[in-house]
Order: sequence, then structure tokens, then C-alpha cells
Amino acid sequence: MNNVAIVYWSGTGNTEAMANFVAEGAKAAGADVRLFTAHEFSKDMLVNYSTVAFGCPSMGAEQLEDGEFEPMFNSVKPLLPGRNIALFGSYGWGDGEWMRTWEQECADCGITLLSKGVICNEAPDDDGAAACRALGRALAQ
Repeated sequence: MNNVAIVYWSGTGNTEAMANFVAEGAKAAGADVRLFTAHEFSKDMLVNYSTVAFGCPSMGAEQLEDGEFEPMFNSVKPLLPGRNIALFGSYGWGDGEWMRTWEQECADCGITLLSKGVICNEAPDDDGAAACRALGRALAQ
């Protein structure tokens, strides 16, 4: 069984809803899933997970949330190459630039993503929920 960690930060609840849909998909595909907020997760916990999905909304000028999420992500980033990693998050403006930047940052650090990041404008609609569940299923493989 694949142990999957889903680590997220959510200010409005939209990215949290996405995290829950990702978890649903992974559980339905047979994974053992744990949800963590960015505040709850640390690099020491990575030893328990070969598969991790990170979720963060777009903030400010198309960037990751910098109070809790970005410091946590920067601390685990050197340990992510060789693991199954996925990204997701919500946005309220723009066109998803923050996700493209985040994906490129991962590639520059040698992190191979399981798929393109899943993004939702505001709260996930039916299509967004389906995309999150599909991401969860991919994490369980």
C-alpha cells in the first residue's frame, strides 16, 4: 500500500477543499492517506512518505503563501527528488502563473512531478473536484 501525505495551506478553504478531493481519490485507489496543514508538516516526516502532494493557493503577485507554506516547502525541497510529488492549488485572479513558476522551481531542483499541477479558479467546481480526485488516484499508483 502506498503511503501518501497531502500537505496544504488554505486561507479561504478552496485549497483545503481541493486537498480533501485529492485524498478521496487516493483513498478510493487504495492508498493510506494523511492530510497535514503546512504548519503540521516537517522534513522529518518525509521518511514515512514516498508520495506527497503539496497544495497552496496563489497569493499576492502570483506566489506561494510565504508565512507558513513557502518556508515548509523550502525546508523539504532538497529531500523531494526521487519521490512521487504532485502540486495543486486555487487562485482568484491571473491565469495560473504561480503554478507554472512552482513547477519550474521543482524541475530546477531535480524534482519530477507525477503530472501537471491541478489548479482551480476559486472553489473547485465539478470539473475541478474530478481533476483533484484523478490526481489522488495517480498518487496511489
